[in-house]
Amino acid sequence: MHYQFTQDLGLWAYLLLALLVMVEGPVATLAGAVAASTGFMKPAWVFMSAAMANLVADTLWYTLGYLGKIEWLHRYGSWFGLREELIDRFNRDIQLHAAKLLFVAKLTLGFSIPTLVATGLARVPFRRWFFVLALGETLWTGSLVFLGFHFGNYIQRLERGVEVVTLIGMLLFVSLLLFYISHLRRRSTKKTDEP
Repeated sequence: MHYQFTQDLGLWAYLLLALLVMVEGPVATLAGAVAASTGFMKPAWVFMSAAMANLVADTLWYTLGYLGKIEWLHRYGSWFGLREELIDRFNRDIQLHAAKLLFVAKLTLGFSIPTLVATGLARVPFRRWFFVLALGETLWTGSLVFLGFHFGNYIQRLERGVEVVTLIGMLLFVSLLLFYISHLRRRSTKKTDEP
């Protein structure tokens, strides 16, 4: 049952929502969608506020990586077992597949920040990945707003579902990343062992 009030909370509510989304995206987005289902906010403006805030936050994470230097990884990567050729290979792969990686990372929620930082660190041009990231953001935020709006009464169960989906996505992403790194290590070990 949707209760309709005669007036929404106004512009400040959407600005506050945008700030909250930058800090804690999915929960704040769902809360905004529930507020829209009760008539306090408008669903289209909740979507716009949340999507724009997430894109601004993503751009800031990319910029943080862009301000870094790949030489730092060369210098300090050995502390974490990363050899130079592995770092260089990872850098090349980020260059080649940044858009795909960011799309998948955006939908898995937990790995978008490291992927954005790595994309910035690899100096992948903004124009090569932003459209794909915006598409992923539209799908993710649109889904959250739709679900939060239509299932406002069941929001606590939905939040638990988002956590489960996120956990599954993160486990899958970590597994693929570990497989990829072990594959690169085996490959580089084979090359060094060959006469």
